[in-house]
Amino acid sequence: MDKYKEEKVKKFEEFVDRRLKPDLVKAIGESSDLKRNIQNLEKNSISNLKTLVNLGSEVYMQAEVPDTRHIFVDVGLGFHVEFTWSEALSYISAREKRLAKQIDEYTHLIASIKAQIKLVCEGIRELLQIPME
Repeated sequence: MDKYKEEKVKKFEEFVDRRLKPDLVKAIGESSDLKRNIQNLEKNSISNLKTLVNLGSEVYMQAEVPDTRHIFVDVGLGFHVEFTWSEALSYISAREKRLAKQIDEYTHLIASIKAQIKLVCEGIRELLQIPME
């Protein structure tokens, strides 16, 4: 059972390090880019613009946005929601906080599991009267 818990902790750690942390960095980076772009639109009072849109596989197409005051933000699972600039900025801030909280929760969970494993190992060591290393 002890080996099982150690493997479980290792899998949690790998999941956090290999999946959640990079995902968080990517999501926060994308949010920061979006936030910066919205702030630039507001600051410069840009109501329309021409841009390049990535169609996939790094193939781009020129697009014209006639009204930038309303934008669509990817909220996950392929869904996009129409926001005003201020609504989008509020949503981005809330999403960044939520992502950081999730990473923090996983980190605490891993620490808790590690502490439990250490306690069980110590109990087994005492029961078997094995001297400390």
